[in-house]
Amino acid sequence: MNKLFRSTADAKVTGLCGGIAEWLGVNATLIRLLVVLAALSSFGTVIILYFVGSMLIPKMPYSHF
Repeated sequence: MNKLFRSTADAKVTGLCGGIAEWLGVNATLIRLLVVLAALSSFGTVIILYFVGSMLIPKMPYSHF
């Protein structure tokens, strides 16, 4: 089972959407669009949850090749 991390390679703001996209195996743009649409329809509640999730979910550890 994959562990959820914030992405270091596919980060626009905090890397949370990129990490969720890697975890689910979907395109990060789709997750970002869903977050924006949810934020607009929830009167900002999703924005608060996004930053709380960014504080709780750890950053992906760097792997040495």
